[in-house]
Amino acid sequence: MAMSNQTPEQIARDRIDKQLNVCGWLIQDKNRINLHAGIGVAVREYLTDAGVADYVLFVGGKPVGVIEAKREEGGHRLTVHEAQSEEYASAKLKYLHNETLPFVYESTGEVTRFTDFRDPKPRSRPVFSFHRPETFREWLKRSKSLRGSLPDLPALPVERLRDCQIKAINNLETSFKENRPKALIQMATGSGKTYTAITGIYRLLKYTHARRILFLVDTKNLGEQAEQEFMAYQPNDDNRKFSKLYGVHRLKSSNIPSDSQVYISTIQRLYSILKGTELGESAEEENPNERWQPKEVPPVEYNKKLPIEFFDVVVIDECHRSIYNLWKQVLEYFDVFQVGLTATPDQRTVAYFDQNLVSEYSHEIAVADGVNVGYDVFLIDTRITQQGATFWKGVYVEHRERLSRKKRLELQDEDEAYTAQQLDRDVVNPNQIRMIIRTLRNICRKYFPTATMDRTNLKRPRRLSLPRPIPTLTTSFRSFVRSLPKKIIFVKK
Repeated sequence: MAMSNQTPEQIARDRIDKQLNVCGWLIQDKNRINLHAGIGVAVREYLTDAGVADYVLFVGGKPVGVIEAKREEGGHRLTVHEAQSEEYASAKLKYLHNETLPFVYESTGEVTRFTDFRDPKPRSRPVFSFHRPETFREWLKRSKSLRGSLPDLPALPVERLRDCQIKAINNLETSFKENRPKALIQMATGSGKTYTAITGIYRLLKYTHARRILFLVDTKNLGEQAEQEFMAYQPNDDNRKFSKLYGVHRLKSSNIPSDSQVYISTIQRLYSILKGTELGESAEEENPNERWQPKEVPPVEYNKKLPIEFFDVVVIDECHRSIYNLWKQVLEYFDVFQVGLTATPDQRTVAYFDQNLVSEYSHEIAVADGVNVGYDVFLIDTRITQQGATFWKGVYVEHRERLSRKKRLELQDEDEAYTAQQLDRDVVNPNQIRMIIRTLRNICRKYFPTATMDRTNLKRPRRLSLPRPIPTLTTSFRSFVRSLPKKIIFVKK
């Protein structure tokens, strides 16, 4: 068989050929060269004054890069061959008077590393696949690479920004300028994480060569909230809203327009796009780590309509819960800077972002600064939440289908105990819920002694009347909240 006679180098080149074809490159042999057969042409074994290059890449008939092919067993040592790749990129090509080629790859067909020598301090980085020739053509029109444009970020205007937000943005931009691929921002809930992220995104779009930025969430609700905040955001240095300056698009299907600058998506929708499958909006409503994740982990595949360079930066909201297991593949697919946002990072989160925690602003510090309001924690226990209970024989028990919500009554033919762990997961006990609510009401009366229950119309839901009306959602509302004794968090246990 032909395959059995192939050398490891030939097998690697077959895999590289396949990937190049999928990414839009035409493969040609050195004896049959037509550099204008397409936008991008990859010529095998092209002769240079430094030796034979495995592949030389041409865009629009001009050489732009090289690929150094290595056998699969050498995947862990690809960085060792960077000097050889750079030598080919700096060499003179036969029949051509070329300058140094800017784009260099080392690849086994399974593992690929890429270096852009237009960067201020070029260094290789792992990539999922090869870049498209159209991308190289667009990059070469610019005077600088993305990383070369990051030092152009000017000083941050601090009007309307909190100290914690100023620190987070400045440190994040320092991380960008140092070409660190991942950065983590920890900010307490309520201290303005999303506003901070949008400010950073606005500055990247305005002052650097970043063209498309992805804001990644893990539930549909968070995506809708983020979209509203982008629409409402107004920068310090412009009297127009963000949405008037840049296009904002929330992905609701597999259709991805190319004319927007900010894309908002759930991580499960992005995974389905990369897998070429459809996803209903209902699948985005729950935490993907709990419901939607399959038992097996099928790998993502290259998608022509969403190439690895489609985005320049990915901002991952609530990254402490959405970047592991199956979902990690989505982030590793794109050739991007990654920025994580979280209020509660754990060791896994910090490790994923290479210990590059650019800002740390805990809830305790936020309370001390007056940004957040303190709270008391009340653990409300009942006998059922501690011990569970029993369905008695001869009692009709209501059953409800999880998806359709259809109800039916079923006679209990024997005693059946359920545990505390099954409560609110498999079993709902209305009396237990009522007791929790009554206890909650009594605690609220301690904090709001002058509050009264409106019982004038029993057909309408009862509501708690506060001693004075609540203002609208403006600065006065924030002042009102801060004037309350303390914020209360009730944990049902």
